[in-house]
Amino acid sequence: MTTTSAAVRRRRAATAGFHLGAGTLALLWLLPIGLVLVTSLRSFDDIAANGLGSWPHSFTLDNFRQAWVDGGQRRALINSLLVTIPAVLVTLALASMAAFALSRYELPFRRSLLLLMLGGNLLPPQILLVPVSKLSELMGLHDTLTALIGVQIGFGVGFYVFVLHGFMRAIPAEIQQAAVVDGAGPWQIFWRIILPLTRPALAALSALSFTWVFNDLLWAITVLRSDTKMPITAALIGLQGQYVSMWNVIAAGSVIAAAPTVAVFLRFQRHFVAGLNLGAVK
Repeated sequence: MTTTSAAVRRRRAATAGFHLGAGTLALLWLLPIGLVLVTSLRSFDDIAANGLGSWPHSFTLDNFRQAWVDGGQRRALINSLLVTIPAVLVTLALASMAAFALSRYELPFRRSLLLLMLGGNLLPPQILLVPVSKLSELMGLHDTLTALIGVQIGFGVGFYVFVLHGFMRAIPAEIQQAAVVDGAGPWQIFWRIILPLTRPALAALSALSFTWVFNDLLWAITVLRSDTKMPITAALIGLQGQYVSMWNVIAAGSVIAAAPTVAVFLRFQRHFVAGLNLGAVK
């Protein structure tokens, strides 16, 4: 009886220690986010008089107006959506069709193609900055949103094919064989059978890819030059240059930039968690 009680106490102590450690890490992670949110609501005079880390004495929403209108965040947000939405849709459409062909049919060099797609995603993007920039210039697409959309599609499709391939291979072959017996062709099998069954994977990848593309900075500053065409992540750099010491406006711009991805995460939270296991099945 004593041994059992001691074991119970140890388990409770271990559980309490785990929750205490996790709570401390969560607090440390949320602290800078809370500081940005509070700073975005403070006036410049309050920060100048009392310091950035002081207790706030005034609150205002004018910082968001300055960032949204004067700082160009509205135009930058539209640019980000014009890039993100087509890039996500086209990438997932191409990746789902390629994954269907590679997973459901015995194509020549099928495994080699998958390894090639996976290997392309293992390359450090920094070594491809100059080639991508030169290629966009040769194609006459440099400094256009079309070039940025093309880059996002090109660098995303390989990874999505690899993930969807693993998911589609887990679908029982008997379902496809029954459709073939009923006279369905490859396109009908893909559109009416495989694609609906792949909806959870597509939802997870849509949420993840929206976040990745929307938050991208590297490729935006590589293929774009005009300030009026910059997405919102790149526009934050210009906002910091425009409002050098006005941390309240910069913080408000950061909140505006983070709002769409936070909304997508809250809407598709369970798909984010499910996306961690995508492609893990065979």
